[in-house]
Amino acid sequence: MKPLLLASLILMLFTGCQTSEKEVYLFSYFQDNGQDGLHLAYSYDGYNYTALNDNKSFLTPTVAEDKLMRDPCIIQGSGGKFHMVWTVSWNDRGIGYAWSEDLIHWSEQQFIPVMQDEPDALNCWAPELIYDEKSNQYMIYWATTIPGRFAAGEGLGDSKYNHRMYYTTTNDFVHFSDTKLLYDEGFNVIDAVIKNIDGAYYMFLKDETKNPAKKHIRIAKSDQLTEGYQLISDPISPDWVEGPTVTRIGDSWVVFYDEYTRHYMGAVRSTDLKNWEVINDQINFPEGTRHGTVFKAPESVLNKLLEIH
Repeated sequence: MKPLLLASLILMLFTGCQTSEKEVYLFSYFQDNGQDGLHLAYSYDGYNYTALNDNKSFLTPTVAEDKLMRDPCIIQGSGGKFHMVWTVSWNDRGIGYAWSEDLIHWSEQQFIPVMQDEPDALNCWAPELIYDEKSNQYMIYWATTIPGRFAAGEGLGDSKYNHRMYYTTTNDFVHFSDTKLLYDEGFNVIDAVIKNIDGAYYMFLKDETKNPAKKHIRIAKSDQLTEGYQLISDPISPDWVEGPTVTRIGDSWVVFYDEYTRHYMGAVRSTDLKNWEVINDQINFPEGTRHGTVFKAPESVLNKLLEIH
């Protein structure tokens, strides 16, 4: 074989091995009260989302007494498997979990009693997932009110609620670490989502204080995943929003959120995580979209989803 031809073949093989599949943006969300289950939408540009499956549910909730699937959070973990957690009820001491290889066929749904050791706990709201490569573990975190546990913020939120963020870790979704407090800076907090950005951990959270009304998104930061978070920002969103979810689009960070009193999705964008602009006029979501999670997936996964009608 001629040297030039051999070199060309080697280059082609090397280039082929280096080619990675194109990724697209997916968005998991619920509608109404979450009774019909998981909805999915897709986007090629990260800003404009189209409902999949004619905006019908992909998965009907089966666990817990209320059988809801609110606030569905999906991430693609190690090995390419998708993991999802969700809120099963307004008043329960556990969360829902299921996994899938393709977002179409799902495992048996599992109820994880994350606050079973806290008999006075009122709820487990908006669980989120993050995979920690350092420890090869997943961290699940959520908001819970335990009456009388924290004096700060008592009576300043909605009704009896005064939430803090809690977490547990697992590497197999069968065995879980003891539940621990994740975040408390002296105010009522829900709907936190954590991103590892340049080796630091940024927590986008909702200040749930109602009196005086805040109900906006702020950022806390830590150099450790499970502790040490401190606020670093003023509000980055309007008031009366919830369910922040974060993604990178080009050279910008975009935070989507549910403007639940106005019944539409909103968003802010920043290139430096310090200066934020509202970009509601640049986004589109399916009608009825509520509190969800934006994540990236291979285009081959989307192509299979598009075949469903």
